[in-house]
Amino acid sequence: MNILKLLDKLSNDKFFTTEATRLETLTHISDFGKKAAVASIPLGLGTLVSTPAKAETKAYTNDTPFFKSVLTDALQLALVLEYLENEYYAMGLAAGTLIPTADRVVFMQISKHESAHVTFLKNTLTSLGVTPGAKPTFDFTAGGNFTPFTDYNQFLILAQAFEDTGVRAYKGQAGNIMSNKAVLQAALQIHSVEARHASQVRRMRANKGWIELADGGNMPPATNPVYAGEANTNQAGYNTATTFGAAAGSAAYDEILTGSDAQAIASLFIV
Repeated sequence: MNILKLLDKLSNDKFFTTEATRLETLTHISDFGKKAAVASIPLGLGTLVSTPAKAETKAYTNDTPFFKSVLTDALQLALVLEYLENEYYAMGLAAGTLIPTADRVVFMQISKHESAHVTFLKNTLTSLGVTPGAKPTFDFTAGGNFTPFTDYNQFLILAQAFEDTGVRAYKGQAGNIMSNKAVLQAALQIHSVEARHASQVRRMRANKGWIELADGGNMPPATNPVYAGEANTNQAGYNTATTFGAAAGSAAYDEILTGSDAQAIASLFIV
């Protein structure tokens, strides 16, 4: 089974609202996942299918509006997350003596990476004929719940939450950008760097470099949405806990964040 293609079909709501009959929609799913994929669809998902209409018969390419929209929507989401991280680190580095001297070199480098990611995503969207979204106005206190620029421990907590969100969000969008191989490759390259950021920041907080059983590691309850679902131990029909135990089984596989979940987390810090 091509997992990326399956994700492309199942992780994108627009797939279920295109002009195709219910039978044709299920046929598309069957092509990728056979009976197992159909059986895994949550009860009631069929209600998302729009009113039946005449089937489209032309071949789809990267330039087809549907696929282009899916691709650019995913890139716009990534851009929001990169805007958030980029501004967060810039503000942290500008906050006087907030970051200890020994740690500044780490965040200076991470900040450069995030800036490069923003530039790449804006240039890519422009090359696809789409105007990049404007940078939102951020409130990193989340309405007064955090004080990251006066409390270094809280700065690290949010840095970890943002990086862990980014890692999961990029995976969640993989299927939506696969129509453009060059963009997919670049996005995967960004994803691996975000994972390195996450691991580094987690260790700076004396946590493990990976996530076990949805435990962010000494994180406040407000960050629970970042780790929701990470306790999963079932991968492609195989229960990893059977062989390795629940903690190791869950830690060996990171879970995705859907686009809507990633947006919900980011929106907590957007005015």
